[in-house]
Amino acid sequence: MGGAERDGSGPGAVRPEEMIAEARKAFFVVFGFLAVVWLLQVANYTGHYALSRDYGVVSSDVGTLPNVLTAPFLHWSWAHIESNSGPLFVFAFLAAYRGVGRFLALSLLVAVTSGLAVWFFEQGNADTVGASGLIFGYFGYVVVRGLFDRHLIDTLIGIVMAASFAYMLTVAVPGTPGVSWLGHLGGLVGGLVGAWLFRDRRVRGDRPARRGGGGPAVTRGDAPLPADNPRADLHKELGDLGLL
Repeated sequence: MGGAERDGSGPGAVRPEEMIAEARKAFFVVFGFLAVVWLLQVANYTGHYALSRDYGVVSSDVGTLPNVLTAPFLHWSWAHIESNSGPLFVFAFLAAYRGVGRFLALSLLVAVTSGLAVWFFEQGNADTVGASGLIFGYFGYVVVRGLFDRHLIDTLIGIVMAASFAYMLTVAVPGTPGVSWLGHLGGLVGGLVGAWLFRDRRVRGDRPARRGGGGPAVTRGDAPLPADNPRADLHKELGDLGLL
């Protein structure tokens, strides 16, 4: 009597088509997010930056505490938003392509940790806005996510991003005038914590399963594909790369 068969639709199954669809969804979500940021900048500029004054975070001002959720969408100048837009799109997409729901939860966490770092520890009455706290959060998340998820490809992406953008960390320490290093540091901490909180908890297996009446099945996570399935070789290769 042979072993039980599974149809590849188990709770840990992620098909290549689903992964591509999720990446496509992530692209449009991040693009839409960036479009909202730029539309708000236009409104902010025409209103002489009243939005930044009204919805920024000011240290120890209880009235501005809810603004930790609005400040990342606002900027103080065109140069400010232009310098943030490129890194924001790149790191947001890399953080989102594994799952938009997880990305939205991460964004909320990072916005809160970045904003609270400013609210608790910033000196003076500076009004702090900008997406750079989110950028640092996504950066931290992308760099270490592969270690927690045990995805080889994500680990390699993290190494490349860390090597390419390590200079960013210079503005997460005191000493850069006009820059809220506390917001950057708070965002970075939120991203690192998020990588652990939102890690992939699927059970992975690398031992071949057996079909009920024939040859071996290719196992991916806890959902084996029959050896005669036309996608079996593709699933095996993607699994070996840590893509599934």
